[in-house]
Amino acid sequence: MTASPGTDPRARLPSLDRLMDDPELAHIVEQWGRRTVLDEARQLLASLRRQIDPGSEAPGPGEIIAALTQRLQSTPGRGPRPVWNLTGTVIHTNLGRAPLPISAIAAMAAAAGSSDVELDLDSGMRGERDHHVERLICDLTGAEAATVVNNNAAAVLLVLNTFAQGKQVPVSRGELVEIGGSFRMPDIMRRAGSILVEVGTTNRTHRADFEEAITDHTGMLFKVHPSNYAIAGFHQEVTIPTLAEIAHAHGLPLAWDLGSGSLVDLSRFGLAREPMPSDALAAGADLVTFSGDKLLGGPQAGIIVGRRTAIDAVRRNPLKRALRVDKLTLAALGAVLRLYGDDARLLQELPVLRLISRPAQDIRAQAERLAGPISDLLGKNWEVTSVALASQIGSGALPVANLDSAGLAISSRRERGRGAEVEDLQRRLRRLPKPVIGRIAQNRLLLDLRCLDDETALLADLQSLGAA
Repeated sequence: MTASPGTDPRARLPSLDRLMDDPELAHIVEQWGRRTVLDEARQLLASLRRQIDPGSEAPGPGEIIAALTQRLQSTPGRGPRPVWNLTGTVIHTNLGRAPLPISAIAAMAAAAGSSDVELDLDSGMRGERDHHVERLICDLTGAEAATVVNNNAAAVLLVLNTFAQGKQVPVSRGELVEIGGSFRMPDIMRRAGSILVEVGTTNRTHRADFEEAITDHTGMLFKVHPSNYAIAGFHQEVTIPTLAEIAHAHGLPLAWDLGSGSLVDLSRFGLAREPMPSDALAAGADLVTFSGDKLLGGPQAGIIVGRRTAIDAVRRNPLKRALRVDKLTLAALGAVLRLYGDDARLLQELPVLRLISRPAQDIRAQAERLAGPISDLLGKNWEVTSVALASQIGSGALPVANLDSAGLAISSRRERGRGAEVEDLQRRLRRLPKPVIGRIAQNRLLLDLRCLDDETALLADLQSLGAA
């Protein structure tokens, strides 16, 4: 549209104050904060004044607000946003790992104000924050004592630093794993001040390998559960009972890093049984470390269980304060642990176990229901079909186990540039008010529905796909 002769279209742009007072901008201010929106709006108006041609029409308030919204959504810094996890990975590290149950979210809200996080209400004196969850953890694992830090890597670091700073730690070569974000076990050991002594080979390690590695400079024995990979074929490892016998004969502690930390027997769901903390302690381990936000299904945390004397030593380490968790984590973890005392509630209310055990036929029915409506939303240039898929647990848990699942395969009907079309659609889905996260395979966008718990809300969000 062409502006009226003699009228500078830039004069029709709203002032910054007028734009900020527009009621349509209120929800954006609520999401991003007034200062951030004000700064972005100032930059946008300045850019428009430079770019508008004198003979053209100035954009209206609605167009300006839409452009402002797009600028904000493409700029990181708002904080974590909820997304639709349609990747097929239940415990997805990039998407926050375990989704929390409603009871945990409520417990965090209740503890958000003043709470007795480090107050002993009986004595009125300073308390120990671990005591809020220690009894629950010990009841579930059979441990004498327990402590909590901010993640499992911190738990491993703290245990190694407590018992083997400046000392040697024999570890099987087949257990020197790399965990998420390129963090490698040898690097963590080095930062803990421990001296790694590699024993055995990648696929076979024997009792004699550990016995020959022990010297006067050995601080402890350490075993790592390879939860994020599997060795097949000619394979031999030294078991916990054997390692415990060797360690205790030399007066050394034995620690086992379990990583994903399942508190229930996964064979109940047709999956391979993961070793549990109770197994490790019963077999003779002095200390066991595992995650709170993987198979346990709680908030990000690293849990250390074991003999009371060993846990007391860990608590005395000055690093413990640097790695401790806050009141919100303790509140959420406590709520999740309480669910484990009731099997019926556990399977119904804990999202991780509910999603892992979700029947494939239910997911297939959901995919068939959604194929038509989503096809209508995308339009005639897209083909949407219901397909069988394979989900995975994720975050290093049972890496070779697949879960029968189903979802939608979305492909372009265009003759050329199908791959680029699908990638563009994926970007548009990530720009929705609640982003939709899927995966691309063979020029198709795959949306695995195993983790979809509200299809009506998903369809409502997809209504704004054109704007994205």
